[in-house]
Amino acid sequence: MRIKQTLLEEKLVPPPPLPPEAFVNVIAERPSLGHADRDWSKLNPEFVQVVLRVMEKMKARGFPMVLLEGYRSPERQDSLAGQATLVTKAKGGQSKHQYGLAVDLAPIREGKVVISERDPWAMQAYNALGEEATAAGLTWGGNWSFKDFGHIERSGSLKSLLKK
Repeated sequence: MRIKQTLLEEKLVPPPPLPPEAFVNVIAERPSLGHADRDWSKLNPEFVQVVLRVMEKMKARGFPMVLLEGYRSPERQDSLAGQATLVTKAKGGQSKHQYGLAVDLAPIREGKVVISERDPWAMQAYNALGEEATAAGLTWGGNWSFKDFGHIERSGSLKSLLKK
């Protein structure tokens, strides 16, 4: 229902990519993000519209957001699942990232992407993201036992979503 309503509304266009220097601190903190795919065209177009509307609401709340990672190949997913520091438990084919139905977002402050959950401003942004994503009918990773505060995805089981 919400998705159909979104499709009737004006189509939003993804923002232009940020310059690489905006991600310097992020990549220093999490080197694997240096290989993250930020290509909006690899994501499900309906899902992109919902995410862009969430991002508009976040900006209005004072928390501009950026796509940190969208599509993941099964190989990248396996690589992340196998890291010593837990990034994800999902292996290749088990994540909605492989199907263009999940994104990781992060707030931008003063032209820099901020991912540290120890930063009080970033945590305010992530909590606001959870509120906006939930209001849009999406699932927020901050509600999981394994907290993934920047992660939002299409709600529903992967099996049921792939049947559509």
